[in-house]
Amino acid sequence: MKLIYALLILLVFSCNSKDKNNLFPSENEAKTAIEKILASQEIAWNNHDLEGFMQGYWKNDSLRFFGSKGLTYGWDKALLNYQNGYPSPDETGTLKFVITDISKIENGAYLVFGEYHLERNVGNANGIFTIVFKYINGHWKIIADMSC
Repeated sequence: MKLIYALLILLVFSCNSKDKNNLFPSENEAKTAIEKILASQEIAWNNHDLEGFMQGYWKNDSLRFFGSKGLTYGWDKALLNYQNGYPSPDETGTLKFVITDISKIENGAYLVFGEYHLERNVGNANGIFTIVFKYINGHWKIIADMSC
């Protein structure tokens, strides 16, 4: 009987002590998911669907966005800034991301460097961005964005 208990305890601890890397998608899966989110954001933006574009972001007051107007916090504030800055399809235009690098920071967190290119009737706009993706509740979300 003691042997059975010992084996059960060993089994429980071996299941609980699995490599914590298994709690997160593999690096290839993570990068593919991040690229898919960015592609979905392009589609939403190009349809002037700013709320759809924001689905890639963490819907939380701790979301950080650093842009031309400084640092802002929160999903609602970021959406409002987009709505004010891009009130019509003429301002949103056609977005194209160029991803330069996706690097693992730690398990469940990735850093993305890239460029954005907006082709618009009101004048084109180009710039660079650095975003941080975090794996939250089974989903990859942007938790910080610095665009200029």
